[in-house]
Amino acid sequence: MASSSMDTEAAGQELKGGGYTVAATAHAVDSDSWQQVGLLLVIGFNCAYVLSFSNLMMAPLGWSWGVACLLLVGAAAWYANWLLAGLHFIDGQRFIRYRDLMGFVFGRRIYYTTYFLQFTTLLLCNMGFILLGARALKAINVEFTQSPARLQWFIAATGIIYFAFAYFVPTISAMRNWLATSAALTLAYDVALLAILIRDGKSNKQKDYNVHGSPAEKVFNALGAVAAILVCNTSGLLPEIQSTVREPAVRGMRRALLLQYTAGAAAYYGISVAGYWAYGSAVSEYLPNELGGPRWAAVLINATAFLQSIVSQHLFAVPIHEAMDTRLQRLEEGMFSRYNLTRRFLARGLIFGFNIFVTALFPFMGDFVNLFGSFALVPLTFMFPSMVVLKIKGKSGGRWGRLWHWGVIIFSSVLCIATTAAAVRLIFNNARIYHFFADM
Repeated sequence: MASSSMDTEAAGQELKGGGYTVAATAHAVDSDSWQQVGLLLVIGFNCAYVLSFSNLMMAPLGWSWGVACLLLVGAAAWYANWLLAGLHFIDGQRFIRYRDLMGFVFGRRIYYTTYFLQFTTLLLCNMGFILLGARALKAINVEFTQSPARLQWFIAATGIIYFAFAYFVPTISAMRNWLATSAALTLAYDVALLAILIRDGKSNKQKDYNVHGSPAEKVFNALGAVAAILVCNTSGLLPEIQSTVREPAVRGMRRALLLQYTAGAAAYYGISVAGYWAYGSAVSEYLPNELGGPRWAAVLINATAFLQSIVSQHLFAVPIHEAMDTRLQRLEEGMFSRYNLTRRFLARGLIFGFNIFVTALFPFMGDFVNLFGSFALVPLTFMFPSMVVLKIKGKSGGRWGRLWHWGVIIFSSVLCIATTAAAVRLIFNNARIYHFFADM
């Protein structure tokens, strides 16, 4: 197999108590229980993105295909992540980064390919979080004024708040003190949202569940919906999350995944289906825009969704922060030493400054979800784990096992190309009709 020392962040291997080696890192490793990580996954995937999934996942597919794709893609993502969790230890090494695993097995070129795909995914995901948080703040502003501020101002405010949280809560393990608060916020807006959706659904007698558009539009929109379903089920950073799980890390991570794909999926699938049931194919891209009821309910849902997103967005940006912290900070010093605080301020400021700028220029919420779900998450979730299994096991995996994994690789390659084409088409269409100075 190829060498795992792809760059300086993987240098300086440190022997751990379990007899395996771990690449040097500025963040904590082997420190969290599987229950904590499972709760983090449930909270992270029940984030403000859920408020867009009725429109992105169900409306382009309709009832039959929509429910079928929810179940099939969810089950496939669960299996793929279960498989990837079992690849955390190879040849006496614990791989705390996805790119390190791929570089160890396939060499430098795949290392950097994984680096690019993963960080593109996480950057686009963070931009989507900033946009969702900004829309929640603007929705609150609309409730109290007839002339609300422009969306771009809320994008800047959201990005600054996210920056502050990422600065003072620098690692995944450090998020443990915020999980209870985030869980309470998640429960609050889920319950309030479901109550209003049920009431609106019962009172709405003119629901249209037909899938609209030309045949070509229906195909492209359906492919975008499949990408969105993948986004709501997986992250492309499982090895980084698993790095914090205490031994036995493989069994612990698989238990955490079981919690995510049962309790977590029940919540985010439930809201997605309820939103489509209540409003039909006309459901808004941002679900609270459709809600009836008193002003306080709309304010509560938007406020809790925004506050919960502060914690959730950090989970999906931590690998980028870890890479920069490991490269820029002094590993022998604590995370809150003066030198490391200064370096972290500059690193976080660079990341969030860039994301705020790009998000303000191109505030297309659905495009963010579809693009990173198709372009990067398909290979990271399905293709790469099967490639590793084939490389490691070789002929010892059996004929049917090899055929299965080759089938996964070929199918996911085709799916990646098709869904990426659909996402790019959507971006060009929206860019053509969007005017930057229009009031969003």
